[in-house]
Amino acid sequence: MRARTAQDRQLLDLIDPIAESLGLEVVRVRLMTGSKRQRLQIMAERPSDHDISVEQCAKLSRAVSEVFDAADPIAGEYMLEVSSPGIDRPLTRPLDFDLFEGEEARLETDRMIEGRKRFKGVLAGYEDGNVLIDLDGEEDTALIPFDWLSDAKLVLTDALMKRGAAIRAARGEPEDDGLPEGEAAENTTDTTTPSEDNA
Repeated sequence: MRARTAQDRQLLDLIDPIAESLGLEVVRVRLMTGSKRQRLQIMAERPSDHDISVEQCAKLSRAVSEVFDAADPIAGEYMLEVSSPGIDRPLTRPLDFDLFEGEEARLETDRMIEGRKRFKGVLAGYEDGNVLIDLDGEEDTALIPFDWLSDAKLVLTDALMKRGAAIRAARGEPEDDGLPEGEAAENTTDTTTPSEDNA
């Protein structure tokens, strides 16, 4: 789920070693096509605390731009956007479901499971290739194969906001860093860097 399409996977193969050289991990890569210009979105974080600084975003953006200028993997102009995963982050790796156990999440599968594809509940971890989730209104913990997921992300709740605030406070960062989009910037680690394919 870190990469959705075949092209996303090819780009991820190029980006992963760049991020690793900077001490970062790629959470997700998406090449999105719009009416005017394509947008390459890279979400990354430090493995140590699952966050990233503005400076690290900028370094990763510059490093990716250098490699992509030489490799030319994207046809036409595109905007490169490097950011943190945010508070209501996407869940793209097995470790994410253990890391955020106890938090509320929405999952979507690429096939029907007992008549539906969308699920909402509290994460109960990851085990033997399955995501464990306590679904709203159901007693038993559901097991959803990780490989069947097409999308998964945390739900922005008061508890999740408090968790983010506590982490920021421990690092001495402002308490209002991380308000929901629309109230303020999602977090202060987002940076957008324009890049163009000169081919």
